[in-house]
Amino acid sequence: MLNNVRKSFISGVAIVLLLPVGINSAAATNEPKSALEVKPLDERYEDSFTIGAAVEPYQLEGKDAEVLKHHYNSIVAENVMKPINIQPEEGKFNFEQADKIVKFAKENDMDLRFHTLVWHSQVPEWFFLDKNGKPMADETDPKQREKNKQLLLKRLEKHIKTIVQRYKDDIDSWDVVNEVIDEYAPNGKGLRESPWYKITGTDYIKVAFETARKYAGENAKLYINDYNTEVEPKRTYLYNLVKELLEQGVPIDGVGHQSHIQIGWPTLQETEDSINLFASLGLDNQITELDVSLYGWPPRPAYPTYADIPKEKFQAQADRYNALFELYERLDDKISNVTFWGVADNHTWLDDRAEQYNDGVGKDAPFVFDPDYNVKLAYWAIID
Repeated sequence: MLNNVRKSFISGVAIVLLLPVGINSAAATNEPKSALEVKPLDERYEDSFTIGAAVEPYQLEGKDAEVLKHHYNSIVAENVMKPINIQPEEGKFNFEQADKIVKFAKENDMDLRFHTLVWHSQVPEWFFLDKNGKPMADETDPKQREKNKQLLLKRLEKHIKTIVQRYKDDIDSWDVVNEVIDEYAPNGKGLRESPWYKITGTDYIKVAFETARKYAGENAKLYINDYNTEVEPKRTYLYNLVKELLEQGVPIDGVGHQSHIQIGWPTLQETEDSINLFASLGLDNQITELDVSLYGWPPRPAYPTYADIPKEKFQAQADRYNALFELYERLDDKISNVTFWGVADNHTWLDDRAEQYNDGVGKDAPFVFDPDYNVKLAYWAIID
C-alpha cells in the first residue's frame, strides 16, 4: 500500500514519518477516537456488500445500539434464534427475544440474517427422542429406525415452517443448516455424524432447504454455513456435498463462510480460492461470522487483560484486516455480505476460548472497535 508522508520537527531537524494510507492523526498519535465520530463502515462498502454485526438483545440499547445504527446495515442474532432458544420444548415456541432483533432491524432499515434453523449444537434433546423417550440414534430395528427418521423429519419441517412463516417478510438471508461438515468423520465423506445425520442421513439437509424455500419470502436467500471453509480437506468436502445437493434440485442459494480466522491463518489465497470455487457453482458467498483473533490455535498463552496486548499485535491485526477487505472488495461481484461476529471488543466468544485454554485468564480483541467503542488501527485499515 502507498504511504502518506508526514513531517514533524525535533530540535530543528525534520523527521519524516511514513504512515499507511487511511491512518489519520488520531490513529498515529494514539488519541482515542469514538466509533460514532468516524465514517460509517457500511457507507464505505455500499457499492460492494452490506456490512453486518452479530448481536444479543441487550445490545439493541445504549452505546451498542448507537454504534450499530452508525456503522452497520445488516444484523444477525448471535444466539437467540438458534433451535434451543426458539423451541426449547416440543410445540412451545418462544419468539420474544428474536422478535426484538427483528423489530430493531425493521426500525433502522437494516438487512436481517437468520442464524440458524438447523445445527448439531444448541438444539434441544427432545428432537432426537422417540415417542417413548428413547434416543432415536440408538435404535437398531430397521422398521423402527425408519419410523424414527420420519418422525424427526416431521419435527424438523414443523420447526422450520413455523419460524419461516413468522419472519418471511423480515429475513433477507437464512442460515438453513450450520456446520454439517466434519473432515474427521469416519464415514469418509466429511459429513458430520450428528444425531441429524445418524437418524436421517443427508435427508435432513434436503428437507430443511426445501421447507425453507417453500415458506420463505420470494427474494430471501438460503445458505449452508460452516467454518474453516477456506482450508482442505474441509473445503472439498463441502463443495462435493453442495454440488451433489444442487444436482438433486435442493434450493441452495449460497455458502456462508464463518471466517473465524487468525492474523496469519488461513492464507489470502485459500480464502480467494474458496470464494471462487463456490461461485463457480453459481452460488453467492457471504462472510457470516468474521473475527480476527490475536492468537493461533490453540490460543495459548493469552494476554491476561486488554491493556497487556502489545501495540504490534494491533498493527498486525490491522494489516490482516486491510488485506482481507482488499480481497473482499476485489471479489465483490461474488460476495453480498460481510458480517462481524460482534460489535466491539467488549463482547466476543473468543474471550471464552482464550480463558478455556489459559486457566480462566485471557483476553482477545478481534474487531475494529475497542472495548470503549473507540476505533482501532484495524478500522483505519479497512476504511481507507
